[in-house]
Amino acid sequence: MPASYARTLRWSVLLTIPVAAVMVALCGAFGGVKGLIGALLGVALVTIFFGISVVAVSAAARVSPQAMTITALATFLVKILVLAVLVERFAGTATFNSKLFGFTAIVCILAWTFSQAITSARQKILYVEPDGER
Repeated sequence: MPASYARTLRWSVLLTIPVAAVMVALCGAFGGVKGLIGALLGVALVTIFFGISVVAVSAAARVSPQAMTITALATFLVKILVLAVLVERFAGTATFNSKLFGFTAIVCILAWTFSQAITSARQKILYVEPDGER
């Protein structure tokens, strides 16, 4: 894993953990046990999905930038399909509060994405390879 990606990953995790903790506490307070279960499942979903991306893209980064891009797009597509199946499967469930599950997942996704964008923008990484022949 490149050092710049490791730094971005570290900051994303450090921002998302407190956001997830606040969401679990709020959902538990407002939704009771079902809200708490929904929030924990939302945090688990985000953790698993972003974890899959980190592992897959890190492995592909060792091969080439093109493999990294293809892997990122492929994992995104697979995760969207899995999410669609899970939403269909658990539609109308009474085991957990599905609205608080979705709300927690969205808030955690936004925290992770916001952190990645800010950290990436602050890093001074060449995005064009300098021409060594001139």
